[in-house]
Amino acid sequence: MPPESPTASTPIEQLEQALIKRLERGEIELPLLPQVASQVMALTSDPSADAAKLSALIHQDQALAAHVLRIANSPAYMPRSPVASLQHAVAMLGINLLSEIALTTSLKAGAFQVPGHEDTVKQLWRHSIASGAFAKEVARTRRVNVESAFLCGLLHGIGKPVVLRTVTTIARELKIDWVKALGTILDNESHFATLVEGYHTRVGVLIADKWSLPKQVAEVIQYYGDFEHATAFRQECMLTFVADRLASHLLTPEEMPEDSLRDHPVFAELNLYPNDVDQLLAGKDKVLAIVNALNL
Repeated sequence: MPPESPTASTPIEQLEQALIKRLERGEIELPLLPQVASQVMALTSDPSADAAKLSALIHQDQALAAHVLRIANSPAYMPRSPVASLQHAVAMLGINLLSEIALTTSLKAGAFQVPGHEDTVKQLWRHSIASGAFAKEVARTRRVNVESAFLCGLLHGIGKPVVLRTVTTIARELKIDWVKALGTILDNESHFATLVEGYHTRVGVLIADKWSLPKQVAEVIQYYGDFEHATAFRQECMLTFVADRLASHLLTPEEMPEDSLRDHPVFAELNLYPNDVDQLLAGKDKVLAIVNALNL
């Protein structure tokens, strides 16, 4: 593919124009949904699925099996005794929790990889895990489906690493002097937010379609940040919006202080009262332990 020929005046404008052109032409390289992740999602939606099927599925990938056992033995899940086998892990943690661990582990290996930007990707990954974990806690408070909430929280920003990878590819294909000029720009938080935050929803919608994600997850990807305009699954969008803000407060409290977190009408719309928010914030250490355990 020949490099784009941007005509904008500044490097960041040139980069944005090139990104928009690729979006319009449908030339964004989307990651494949890892086979294990696809199979795990199918199992979790299958009422006849059992622990033996999940164990057999995880056993097919020895690296995944090793990661799952390590995570199952981590402080986040606090096993009463060392977990020595996948069958034991199922017995200790349950099929739903083990499914989450297997799904999250396989996704990390597939979608969250951008060579040269490991630190940024790590931040995105940690935020995704924290959002998924907080979404479960909000769902419990609201007495709605916890497993679905986790998936919405985990995948709501799935377009972000893909935008970053696309930006990196475009930069590499452009002239070397332009790439040098771009180097300092990608490290600038405001410009990073302009591109990744500004375009991840469009890319995330494409990924949701390619991966055949559940309808509520696809809707959340598109509307969690604009839940007033959600055409369906509005509660899931609001719930994920709250989980995203809680994750930001946990991981970057200087950007999302507690006063700003609490001062949003979405809590009232979800019928979450101040004492409910207190309980969610009281679980920050638990969520952080999960983030650290799954931070592969």
